[in-house]
Amino acid sequence: MADAPQELWMLIEGYLAAERIELDDLELLGAPNKGRVLRVTIDGVDLDRLSALSRGISRLLDQDDLIPGSYRLEVSSPGLERKLRRPAHWRKAIGREVTIKTRTEIDGARRHDGRVRDADDEGADLTVDGAERRIPFDQITSARTVHRWNAPAKPGKK
Repeated sequence: MADAPQELWMLIEGYLAAERIELDDLELLGAPNKGRVLRVTIDGVDLDRLSALSRGISRLLDQDDLIPGSYRLEVSSPGLERKLRRPAHWRKAIGREVTIKTRTEIDGARRHDGRVRDADDEGADLTVDGAERRIPFDQITSARTVHRWNAPAKPGKK
């Protein structure tokens, strides 16, 4: 994963703020001139609004030409299982179940499945198997929320 340049973040965030929408995440993936992907994640909008915002962002990017070479624009919502990449994502995930992979072992493990208790700018506090565990953000290689599907009972079953 790669963070987008700050001026690209500011441009898109400013456009979305004018539309009263919060930019959830922005990633610029791939190498220049090799089919880059600009992934814009927006939370809390329906499909029609997402489509309109995508067209607006596309026009804005064409006008300012901040991405050299060719690229593909992807504008989407974060979905049920959301990537956790920024402190703001972690604060929104307080109380939710997460799965995390770390660079090194923390409390004897590199994979941590638990519930977020708290988060600050440096890391997250989890409850894992009934124990408290601090995970520094600089140790995380991947993290996402976990959605559990609760299947309804089959008809005729109690």
